[in-house]
Amino acid sequence: MANFSTQWIKVSEPSPHVFHVELARDPVNAFSSEYWREYGRLFETLTKTHASGTDIRAVVISSVFPKIFTAGLDLKSATDLGSSTSDTSQDSARASLAMRKVLVEFQQAINAPERCPFPVIVALHGPVIGLGVDLMSACDVRYAASNASFSIKEVDIGLAPDIGTLAHLPKITGNLSLVRELTYTARYFSAAEAEKLGLVSKVVDGGRDAVVAAALELGKVIASKSPVAVASAKHLITHARDHSVAENLAYTGAWNAAALMTKDISENMRAMKAKDRPRFAALGISSKL
Repeated sequence: MANFSTQWIKVSEPSPHVFHVELARDPVNAFSSEYWREYGRLFETLTKTHASGTDIRAVVISSVFPKIFTAGLDLKSATDLGSSTSDTSQDSARASLAMRKVLVEFQQAINAPERCPFPVIVALHGPVIGLGVDLMSACDVRYAASNASFSIKEVDIGLAPDIGTLAHLPKITGNLSLVRELTYTARYFSAAEAEKLGLVSKVVDGGRDAVVAAALELGKVIASKSPVAVASAKHLITHARDHSVAENLAYTGAWNAAALMTKDISENMRAMKAKDRPRFAALGISSKL
């Protein structure tokens, strides 16, 4: 396996086709500008290597620190970001466009998991603050330890969330009243309330170890399925979120007209008849071909 680990991110393959991405910036996983760029580049690299034949079928994101997932944005980095884009020699329009360029890059980095062709599962525990909510919102599946707590913290700093939370949460949950309350107040809410809100799909009793184990087990189950079917499903679910029912049905018809040609269907039939485990080819095209 190629070494995908970086300065603050550890990458391993604990089971076949399941990659584990561990966030590891001391002491509390606060995101500096270098850190969020590193995070975005990692997922871009995983996507590119997947396309060239690396058989990635699921990714699990977690924190290496037992007591916290992330403290959110590094406040010193946030201050530096503001000062670096406030060139007094430029007029306000140019300064604003410079700031927008950085914010769009930031959004692209944190939302990179949504663009991956494979599912991304996030295992949450301890405090998940500010940017942590942006990060988790861009993942396919969210599991939380029972000790997890969350805060959409940006209003306490003096700004509206701008990296993904407000784009995703109204579509993740049907309780827009609670989304507004949590955003306006920045109050902490529990894993149980996150599950009630629909922000997480499962609460695992315990802390980091328990929720990471559950997320990795889910990754193994997903990795056992047809890569064509799973990648297609991810793509079509995201399309359905952003389009009408009629538009999605028409698009799905066009998509599956090609996807149904997969050999994975006959392989599933063979495995069921033989009471065997199906063996699927990698979804990407090998660079050796």
